[in-house]
Amino acid sequence: MPINVKTAGLSVTIQDLGRPGYYHLGIPMGGAMDRLALRAANLLVGNDEGAAALEAVFIGPELEFTEDALIAVTGGELPPKLDGETMETWTTIKVKSGQILTFDYLRSGARAYIAVSGGIDTAPALGSRSTYAIGALGGVEGRAIAPGDVLPIGASRGSIAEGTTLPKELRRTPGNPVELRVLPGLYWHRLTDAAGERFFSETWKVASEADRMGYRFQGGTPIEFVERKQPFGAGSDPSNITDSCYPYGSIQIPGGTEPIILHRDAVSGGGFFTIGAVISADMDLIGQLQPHTPTKFVKVNMHTALAARRERSALIEGIRDVIT
Repeated sequence: MPINVKTAGLSVTIQDLGRPGYYHLGIPMGGAMDRLALRAANLLVGNDEGAAALEAVFIGPELEFTEDALIAVTGGELPPKLDGETMETWTTIKVKSGQILTFDYLRSGARAYIAVSGGIDTAPALGSRSTYAIGALGGVEGRAIAPGDVLPIGASRGSIAEGTTLPKELRRTPGNPVELRVLPGLYWHRLTDAAGERFFSETWKVASEADRMGYRFQGGTPIEFVERKQPFGAGSDPSNITDSCYPYGSIQIPGGTEPIILHRDAVSGGGFFTIGAVISADMDLIGQLQPHTPTKFVKVNMHTALAARRERSALIEGIRDVIT
């Protein structure tokens, strides 16, 4: 039986682990901004880790359940409330038919994940139920949920005990200030030595322009570029190049003023050079950053990036061990 959407919250979308394999066609992988939180929420309700759930930004929805279910809310600290009673996050919660799920105000983070036993069973698009609003793919008619929507739920796969909780040491959240590890890339040489040093030494802050396509940062010293002759086919801005591919997590600095980290729904290429990329192990953290959050970029090499990826894989395995 479905879930009825009473109120929609803010930018609440259906997300899973995305649709890999189409980036060369300009369609991003998409999926949950905080993939670890999505995996944990699904495990807490007995779903496959990649099942579709709701991603809520800052404000949660109001949902009416038409049958008994298990739910879990992870990621940003957005306390769930059943018929007005506050429940725990990162915990398996039993919901009865007819109950109303609402949310208190956001305590920390930016995005919460709401998983339901059986997973949200909307029609997949290109192999994923993830909402890609720009391309009108996935989700509910390619958009965020809205009041009056009816969300179909799949068959529950297994049974997780009510009250199962993920220990705090397995809940990865941003520090203060946040540290994002960066692997310098192909166009790093376009920065002067002094500008490169300042980029890593200064503290930046998340700008208000922060969404699924990318996060903008402000507050640092404008970047100085090495003088060059404008290449044929490139724009006149010193940060322009002849078009190039963009990896996930890559960092642009249009005009040298405000770094932009490209995220899950970003375009696959364009005419701005990228100075490097945030390592894959830290991409989840970006999705939990609120505007004005102090952030430090930390220079790393490939050895450190690969070690961090192994550590993240071990953390996910630890979550599996605790829950299942």
